[in-house]
Formats: sequence, structure tokens, C-alpha cells
Amino acid sequence: MLELRDRLASGALSAAEVAEAFLARCEAVEAEVRAFAFLDPAHVRAQAERLDAHRKHGRPLGPLHGVPVALKDTIDTADMPTENGTPADAGRRPEHDAVLVTRLRQAGALVFGKTVTTELAYFAPGPTRNPHNPEHTPGGSSQGSAAAVAAGMVPLAIGTQTAGSVIRPAAFCGIVGFKPSFGLIPRGGVLLQSRELDTLGTFARDLQGAALLAEVLQGHDAGDADTRLVADLPLCAATQAKPPVRPLLAFVKGPSWEEAAPDTVAAFAELLEALGEIDEGICDEVALPREFAEGLPAQLRLQHVGIARNYGHYLERHGALLSPVLKQAIDDGRKVSALEFLAAADWATVLRAGLDRVLQRYDAIVTPSAPGEAPRDLAITGKPSFNALWTLLGVPAVTLPLLSGETGLPMGVQLIGRKGEDERLLRTAAWLQRTLAADHAAVGNPQEARLA
Repeated sequence: MLELRDRLASGALSAAEVAEAFLARCEAVEAEVRAFAFLDPAHVRAQAERLDAHRKHGRPLGPLHGVPVALKDTIDTADMPTENGTPADAGRRPEHDAVLVTRLRQAGALVFGKTVTTELAYFAPGPTRNPHNPEHTPGGSSQGSAAAVAAGMVPLAIGTQTAGSVIRPAAFCGIVGFKPSFGLIPRGGVLLQSRELDTLGTFARDLQGAALLAEVLQGHDAGDADTRLVADLPLCAATQAKPPVRPLLAFVKGPSWEEAAPDTVAAFAELLEALGEIDEGICDEVALPREFAEGLPAQLRLQHVGIARNYGHYLERHGALLSPVLKQAIDDGRKVSALEFLAAADWATVLRAGLDRVLQRYDAIVTPSAPGEAPRDLAITGKPSFNALWTLLGVPAVTLPLLSGETGLPMGVQLIGRKGEDERLLRTAAWLQRTLAADHAAVGNPQEARLA
């Protein structure tokens, strides 16, 4: 990704040339992958022309000048529809860009189009298929964003995560997905599901691209009380930096380990063996206290309450258009008492403190990104059981495409860091990739390129 950025910045490539290349790729594969909810080639070309004119006038270039970025169709855009994956919002045209879209445009990005989301970013899937095998789900809810990047239709894309909607589809589609610390990227103008959980995330084919995009989007916004007024983090530089000391990793099975598929168990055993051969002190297996089992039900309560509160008007006005699974979530959320809601929020604080104690010794936690390969079922999006705990705690997470399963589909390795230490997490993730690549480790029957 950085090579594309640099060639655009130097003028070796024009924005128009890049746009045409990606539009051609879309024309070749979109009919099968079906990643886009809205894509207007004429609008893409018009943006590219404006960006090239900007360069010709000698004006300063932003850090994403000419780089195409696709947006999940829950992110408001004033110049494109935002339909939130539901016929209830068909034809919806926002008056204003989301805060992050404004930041993208200021950085010179080419806003390429809107990608398919599951219904209101919950579980009822859209038409998108996994680029590695169209019979398998790409995951959810940011399914179009992950699939578009994996299929080479855009270099970068943005999604959201309330349970596992960035990490899981990235893992299923064999790309990098980065969910920053809660509050790093402002959510103004983005469909609200749960204020306590919703987090913006980025997709790319490499770690540097995902970090660069998050770096551009980060920062305080007065309209989002969960953002903080702190200095921006040099996230992209962190992926190219050498750690001051050799990182220590903690392999954590977590409360959902019993859901891990046999090939996931085998692949992680080989991963740990490979790390041990490099240096037996690199990675320790660490068991979380039994109280962490409370994290998954707490996350689900917070999510359902948010759905009931924020989507209730859809049920009242457009109930016939909603899926049974979404109607059930609204009903479940309405049954949660105030006491249960507050207790769930308290668990986030308590468990984060416990996790901090683990991460005082270790640079990152290593754990699966999903139970296994993408399921061969387009009616589901897979389980977020290996992601929801970390979303509840608001900690940064990144998935790397280092493994493959028994049928050859990609599987991800998820790294978890301490809240607010996104830079350190990305540096550690880059180190892990380089270390495995240098050692030529054969992990979980991966394709060779997946270790690079």
C-alpha cells in the first residue's frame, strides 16, 4: 500500500490511472463477489480528475492523495446514498458527510463507493461472497469492505465493529483488519448500534495500509464524547519500527476456546511450535481468570440494549421489512433491566483491569481471530465469539492472515494490546510477521506468501 501512496505522491501515477485500474478490477469480479452497495464509475472518475487538477496547481497533497477508499454503507456520505443494509432506508441521502469522511477528503483520498453491510450492521447477511470461494461467507457485518479489499477492488476500506465485525471478516477473507482502541476514531455520522461498543476499523492487504488509514482517521471530535483530546499516534511508522526489546507474547485460548475448529487448534499448535523454535521464550500460554467468562454475556447485553434503543423506531415504522433475527435482538434488548445493563458495563471495567495485569508483562496477546475458516453458508456470517470480549474491553485488536485451514481458506491470527497502546500493538504485529517470514516457518499449512 505504501508503494501506491508514494507513487501517487511523486506523480509517477495519476489519480485517474489508479481509479481506472481499480474500476477495471471491479468490472471483472464484482458480479461474483458483490461487495458494493453503491459504485458509480462516473463519480469515481470525477473525483480522480479533481485530485489530479489539485496536483497540477501545485497545491499541498494529503497523506492519502489519490488512494481509493471504500466505506461501509453505514457511514454517511453527502454525495452517495447511505442505506444501512436495510430496505427501510432505501434511497436515503444524508445531508452531511460523517466526520471520518471529511477527514478522508482532507487527506486527499478518493472515496470509491459504499460497501455491503449486513442488515443495520447486525447478523442478517447481504449478498456479498467470499472472494476465496463464493460458496463461503465473507463474514459480517463489514462484509463488503473486507471482500472488496481481498478481491483487489480497492486497496483500503473502512468498517465498524460492535462484536466482531472488522476482525472476523478480515480473517475470513485473508486480509489485515485493525480495530483500534475504543474512541480512537470518531463516530459522528455513522450508524449507531451501541455507544458503549461501536468502534471504527480499517481493512488493507498489508499492515502498513491498515495503520495508515487509521492514522488519518484518528483524533478528537467534539461530537463524540468517547474520543479523547490527545496527541495523534504515529501508527504507520509503528509498523516499520524495530521494537526496543524483543516482544513477549501471551497465547490466550479465552472463554470461547471450546468453539475452535480442529484445524484452528492444530494451526495454533504449529504456530506456537514455530515460535518456540525461534526462541522458546517468545510466547507463553496464559490462562485468563475464570471471571472473563462473564465478558461474552456482558457484551451481548450491551449490544442488545443498544439495538433496542437505537433501532426500535425501525421496528415501529418498518417492522415488516426487518429480519426475524433483528426483531429478536430488539425484543431481547427491551427485556434487559437497568440493573443488568449497568452490571454489564461494570464487567467491562473490571475485566479490563485484569487484562492490564497480563499486559504489564506481555506486549500482546495472541489468539484466534475466529473459530475456524469461513463457513460454507451464505445465510450466516460466522460467530464473533473470539472477538466480542476484546470489543467489550475497548482494547485494540489486529488480525494477520498467517494461517490457512484444512480446505485452504485463510484463517487469521489475532493480536490484542492494552487500551490506548495501539502503536505498540501494531509494532509488535509487524515484528511477528517479519520474524515468521525470516524463519520461513510452516504454520498451519499456510500459503508461502501469507508468512511475508
